[in-house]
Amino acid sequence: MIINYNQKTIQVKLVYYGPAMSGKTTSLKYLFKKFNKTEELTSIDTTTGRTLFFDFGSLNFKGSDWTIKILMYSATGQDFYASTRPSTLTGADGIIFVADSTASLMEDNIQSWNELKGFFKEFNKVPIVICLNKQDLPNPISEDDLKKAIQLHEFENFKIYKTIATEGNGILDSFKTMLGFIFKGIPISV
Repeated sequence: MIINYNQKTIQVKLVYYGPAMSGKTTSLKYLFKKFNKTEELTSIDTTTGRTLFFDFGSLNFKGSDWTIKILMYSATGQDFYASTRPSTLTGADGIIFVADSTASLMEDNIQSWNELKGFFKEFNKVPIVICLNKQDLPNPISEDDLKKAIQLHEFENFKIYKTIATEGNGILDSFKTMLGFIFKGIPISV
């Protein structure tokens, strides 16, 4: 978090992280569309429409005196570009982990989660919101299965949402919860 008292701005960085094709970019696109800021989201895609390095955009919320600027990134899920993930995470104030609800992809969720944990010394203190995405698929994995698989019991600040990024279900709620984790005790309305 960067606080500039002269300009009365607070800047925070959120990173959407998770396995390839889990819905990170789709989640960001929904949020930027929701706030009528679609043109402010930049995606660096491959020719097949997959995220090459990261997606990036910022959302600004103005209060009476102060402005909150939220820098939002999504890390690429493709293993070929794994070397870009640490720099995308640098300075993150919160992580929104987008897990894929497809049962056959549980191992991908675990691998991505364990990789994410490895980038932080005190990962259990980082605010985490988990989007258990693609809940509209047949037989999606349950919250309990995911909690057990990634050992969530050791974390202080986390919440899980069942989401459908293509429809926006749960995406705004997960974003608001993350802001609540970062700005504890401060009422934030978006």
